[in-house]
Amino acid sequence: MYGRKGALSRVSSAGIRASAVVLGAALLAAGCSSGGDDGKDDDASITQQPKDTDPFWVNPDSKAAQQVAAYVKAGKKADAEQIRKIAEQPTGQWIGPENPEEEARGFTEAADRAGRTALLVLYNVPHRDCGQYSQGGAGDGDAYRAWVDGVAKGIGDRAATVILEPDAVLHLVDGCTPEEFQGERYDLLKGAIERLKSLKNTKVYLDAGNAGWGHPDQIFEPLRRAGVEQADGFAVNVSNFYSTEDSLAYGKQLSAKIGGKHFVVDTSRNGNGPYTEGDPGERWCNPPGRALGETPSTRTADPLVDAYLWVKRPGESDGTCKGGPKAGDWWAEYALELAKTSK
Repeated sequence: MYGRKGALSRVSSAGIRASAVVLGAALLAAGCSSGGDDGKDDDASITQQPKDTDPFWVNPDSKAAQQVAAYVKAGKKADAEQIRKIAEQPTGQWIGPENPEEEARGFTEAADRAGRTALLVLYNVPHRDCGQYSQGGAGDGDAYRAWVDGVAKGIGDRAATVILEPDAVLHLVDGCTPEEFQGERYDLLKGAIERLKSLKNTKVYLDAGNAGWGHPDQIFEPLRRAGVEQADGFAVNVSNFYSTEDSLAYGKQLSAKIGGKHFVVDTSRNGNGPYTEGDPGERWCNPPGRALGETPSTRTADPLVDAYLWVKRPGESDGTCKGGPKAGDWWAEYALELAKTSK
């Protein structure tokens, strides 16, 4: 299910601010212990993945990494090793609304020091999420353009892969975004792609829904209008749970309609596929019994697929459903369930 109630909760404002608070520590760690692949310094250390299979940056001070350290300190070694499954994989860094240039610079500098590529997620388009768990976004078009420009200045010539505006095109198609805002949104997305692609080492993938949506015929023209042909490709399954197999099928059908564009797949929580019980309108929100999916890699099962990515950070809540905290907040119990259920 991915309709008006299927918009996926991303990150709360508090979660975004928290990422900025810990950024300094992340930079310090990246400068000393996280740049190599030579093992752990102690039970709580976090290292990078091999660059040849996974070139994306692992944040050594992520919420998952902090949880590993907390469990180690508490003597909960088994739980620490479960959460390490999350902490030692690169996940998307969602840029906050208030200091885009500083955050983008901090993440890309840390990644550059580690010899890796930063994975950034931009989720600030006006009227986002149709008033649901992650409602908000920039106040107007000019504010959004200034925000994107700040991100671009922060990235500079450093390597970055950007996932652009989860749900933004889909909600133009499914009727969730009011008609009076649609023309501006297309213009904003196209402008964001143009600005980011003006950078020397930045790749951009525009979000294109998921296999649960399953209507390539309805979304390929809106993707074109939003500028996907100027992007490196599109992203599927962001923050969702559809299997990699189903996501590949959906992405390939869509690619065939937009000139063979490449795509990336969010595999962060799709190890057991989608939840099929309970209220269909909330099956996407903190479903039980899910599992981590394929670990991030540029070695994929199809030449059209540039990477498997963990765009959604496993262990962060989808919203205040099923006993979860607000969208984007770390939820240790859910993270443990994802890790323990994984193969």
